[in-house]
Amino acid sequence: MKAVVYRGNGGPDVLRLVDRDLPAPGPGEVRVRVAVSGVNPADVQARSGAALRFPEVTPHLDGAGVIDAVGDGVDRSRVGQRVWVFLAAAGRPTGTAAEFTVVPAEQAVPLPDGIGFEVGASLGVPALTAHRALTVAEDGPRRLRPGALDGRVVLAAGGAGAVGHAVIQLARWAGATVIATVSGPEKARLAAAAGAHHVIGYRAGDPAAGIRAIAPDGVDIVAEVALGANLALDLAVLRTRGTISTYANDGGKPVEPDVMRAMVLNARLQFLVLYTAGPDVRTAAAEDVASAVRDGALPVGEEHGLPLRRFPLDRTADAHRAVEGGAVGKVLVDVPD
Repeated sequence: MKAVVYRGNGGPDVLRLVDRDLPAPGPGEVRVRVAVSGVNPADVQARSGAALRFPEVTPHLDGAGVIDAVGDGVDRSRVGQRVWVFLAAAGRPTGTAAEFTVVPAEQAVPLPDGIGFEVGASLGVPALTAHRALTVAEDGPRRLRPGALDGRVVLAAGGAGAVGHAVIQLARWAGATVIATVSGPEKARLAAAAGAHHVIGYRAGDPAAGIRAIAPDGVDIVAEVALGANLALDLAVLRTRGTISTYANDGGKPVEPDVMRAMVLNARLQFLVLYTAGPDVRTAAAEDVASAVRDGALPVGEEHGLPLRRFPLDRTADAHRAVEGGAVGKVLVDVPD
């Protein structure tokens, strides 16, 4: 099979397209013929600086394709099943930037007929992170379904990003009123296309006043991508006993909380990452995201607020450069038949 690999950390130039033996699934595993591989910032970070646990790594956590073989203990009826894959390269050397990948069976989730592989490859890290962000509030639901967030107000910071996009879609599917903050008109258009009820620009005027005009009692949940830059705004619009769920600190600005204000609010500041969230949390998230997919709640593409930038497998390095360059939307790698 063809696979993209790297054997040491560095820039995109360390990625190489090579021929490798077809991997065999072990007990409890499935082998997936990859159609589309999704590229996340975490994939770029792993390639550029994370300590290598294996002599050679095929990158990318997410993807979509068709199961073509199963290991012992896996129902053989799964052969031929269309699936989306998540966390393929987490603690393993077999990511999705290859014609075939092997993952634990529970990390290959059925993808309904009629849902494109580009949708499947765009789920994984963004959608599961969004689910986690929306289910950690003290008095909020632990699972998402239609109606689970009725009466709640969700603020998606950076609503035009991949996780922000998924936050908007999942929160709206679950019944929340969704506000998105964005940097400019083009991203405002994307956040609205994703389904945000209200879009606020944070670079002009008084964004806190704009948010409070929509939600006078405050926001229930903030899904935060740039905690250092946005924490003051978040606390200004958070309701009492509200939650700030932070999954990144884009820009790297130091986090300087107003401790007294947060205390008075009884605010919850929840840090999150999928790797250490625990298997039960990840399983629940995958099940709920799969339900949303079946309901058609997680479409992608320009018209749905998440432009797709696509590269062939032999240009995976260019896909990484696009992510490093801050590409708006979702970067995908198409794997040839």
